[in-house]
Amino acid sequence: MLVSLKWLSQYVDTQNIAPAELAEKITRSGIEVDAIIDRSHGMSNVVVGHVVAKEKHPEADKLNVCQVDVGEEELQQIVCGAPNVDEGQKVIVARPGAKLPGGIKIKKAKLRGQESNGMICSLQELGVEGRLVPKAYAEGIYVLPADSVPGSDALELLGLRDTILELGLTPNRSDALSMLGVAYEVAAILSTDVKLPEITYTASTEKAADVLQLRVEDTEANPLYAAKVIKNVKVAESPLWLQHYLMAAGVRPHNNVVDITNYILMEYGQPLHAFDYDKLGTGEIVTRPARDGEKIITLDDAERTLQAHNYLITNGVEPEAVAGVMGGAKSEVSDATTTVVIEAAYFAGSSVRRTSKDLGLRSDSSARFEKGVDPNRVLPAAERAAQLLVELAGGEVLEGTVLVDELDKTPARVVVSPDFINTRLGMKISLEDMLSILGRLKFDVEVVNGLLIIDAPTRRQDIKIEEDIVEEIARMYGYDEIPLTLPESGEQVGGLSPYQAARRVVRNVMEGAGLYQAVTYSLTSAEASQKFALKAEETTKLLMPMSEERSTLRQSLIPHLVEAAAYNVARQGDSVALYEVGSVFLGQTAEELPFEEEHLALMLTGKWIDNTWQGEKKNVDFFVVKGIVEAVFAKLALTGRVSYEKALIDGLHPGRTANVLLDGEKVGLIGQLHPAEQKKAGVKETYVAELNLHAILGATTEVLYYNAVPRFPVMTRDIALELDRTHAAGEIVSIIKGAGTKLLKDVKVFDVYEGEKMAPGKKSVAFSLTYFDPERTLTDEEVVAAHNKVLKALTEAGAEVR
Repeated sequence: MLVSLKWLSQYVDTQNIAPAELAEKITRSGIEVDAIIDRSHGMSNVVVGHVVAKEKHPEADKLNVCQVDVGEEELQQIVCGAPNVDEGQKVIVARPGAKLPGGIKIKKAKLRGQESNGMICSLQELGVEGRLVPKAYAEGIYVLPADSVPGSDALELLGLRDTILELGLTPNRSDALSMLGVAYEVAAILSTDVKLPEITYTASTEKAADVLQLRVEDTEANPLYAAKVIKNVKVAESPLWLQHYLMAAGVRPHNNVVDITNYILMEYGQPLHAFDYDKLGTGEIVTRPARDGEKIITLDDAERTLQAHNYLITNGVEPEAVAGVMGGAKSEVSDATTTVVIEAAYFAGSSVRRTSKDLGLRSDSSARFEKGVDPNRVLPAAERAAQLLVELAGGEVLEGTVLVDELDKTPARVVVSPDFINTRLGMKISLEDMLSILGRLKFDVEVVNGLLIIDAPTRRQDIKIEEDIVEEIARMYGYDEIPLTLPESGEQVGGLSPYQAARRVVRNVMEGAGLYQAVTYSLTSAEASQKFALKAEETTKLLMPMSEERSTLRQSLIPHLVEAAAYNVARQGDSVALYEVGSVFLGQTAEELPFEEEHLALMLTGKWIDNTWQGEKKNVDFFVVKGIVEAVFAKLALTGRVSYEKALIDGLHPGRTANVLLDGEKVGLIGQLHPAEQKKAGVKETYVAELNLHAILGATTEVLYYNAVPRFPVMTRDIALELDRTHAAGEIVSIIKGAGTKLLKDVKVFDVYEGEKMAPGKKSVAFSLTYFDPERTLTDEEVVAAHNKVLKALTEAGAEVR
């Protein structure tokens, strides 16, 4: 909702408060102000001009040389390229030195040899959106009324010295979809009164009921229908103030009749519709359900096919409007219209919502009916429209209103005790303060036996239960005034469970390694649901999926991380490192629900190190990902219980994939995407891993002990072994560790050689062994003795020492 403070000031006094301060107060009271828009955009030196003479530019067919009166002694020559500029017009002139939106500064210039002292402006050049400019001026300059005074402030005349508050309304606050609704809210905030429009006009002696008949076939869908008949209407351009109030509200002006209905829509929040009485042809209005397959051409010139549950306004023979959604083109008001029928009605929100959805057509009118309009504003809105048609279109209002009214307008009654309110808020607000707040909100309230008996105004359709009153009291008293209190917990102190603490450690490792957290959909396609799954079980499918791509619960996190990588790479994000902690859904529990198992997945592609200034670059590879996985186990004190084995997994590279084992049980995988998968996703070399956090974080760990910083030197020995190419280095490491005495502290692979000096099918793997005793310095003899045990075990295992 766009709220013009200039328009708002007609109903509530906002003169003594700055827009930013008012916006802050509105936000703190529960309606968020999304933006504060200065319609003047800081413009200056923009005045009214009078085009006294116009000649074609001698050197350019599309330019005109105009002599313009800007309120000074001499006429100013301005070169203008607008196709609709003409002699005698009153126009908007930006003088030399003027500043326009977008940082444009106007200077004296020469255009094709002709001097130009300023610019004749369109509304778009003053910052008005093109979609809001009247169609007559959409392609050229804007023409001001003939009585505009040359040299006067054009911004003031156009209503651009104004501020707009853009309200972000929640669905329950439909009352604020009108200027009067916002006025009630602001008046309550500022503790002042609301000035409602005064409706007075003189009706003719002819009765509306003599020229128009009305019948409502379904009073549940349409419990109230009122029609006013106005004769001798002169359709013309609306006055400037009305046009620019509408543009400020985001509505394009059309003509005075249509603009009045839109003005009332914004002022009262009550949708109206204007019919050309003569085009109705029957002197009758009948509202009824549509016939299945019935058609109507709406005001947007689209043919709509209706269903039996859609509701229509007809002339008794054929459709004239879709109730609450949009009027029909047949009875549209035109320049030739002289007699107008103004419709003000109450349509059931459920009916309008269903029709709007069926037709794929949402309008300002349908949005308000769906959320609920004020039943007590329907008839005043019709009278206000009649008044403005007399004032702005010269119409004569026929006496009376053609009316069917079976609408219940009883306000909702809520009974609540002050103690209930204070208990819910956890604070103490006096009864006097509560009554003051409810009075400012214009709620009728009576205190009986210590209870507040409240009749909520019908404009507030959201007030139904006790908690609604609690919210009203709290927001107007001030959310900042609610004291901070901790929940009562006895002796139990809150904190993270061991599982939660360990999961936080895992996240810290990921982010410390430079990976960004991703959150992806739990739903995927049936085809991708079991891809890369650590264990594939029965899948869970939705009965009514949004699409085939989101029809099945996932059993692996990797496919969506690959999608995220592809999305980023397609947007020139060549290096992507992501992780996700989330649930996969496996089989069914006893309650016939999928079993949720929390997993960790990571995905890396592109460069791992890119220190360009040092000439250091390194692409992601298998061992980068393995190192991150090992860091997780190290932080969880599980390193000694983890091992890796070569694996073949669909979708992963057959030579660069491994299972991760914890105590001999598979808990994860590491691998490179298969080249075919990489090509399909549009990514380069990409590595992934997935771990079963449920199993890993649930594993028991021994108490962690810390060792003192070593005071004695370590001793190292290197071994190079000739092995079959298919022989895994991890198996050799296990043999070395098993044979080593307590002096052997670490074993690392530091070289692998496969070349012409090796026999066919053989490779050389070099290991570095570290010996150390924290209590003393080792002797050479002790290290040799321990090392010989290792060599013997290797020889017995068939490894050949080079």
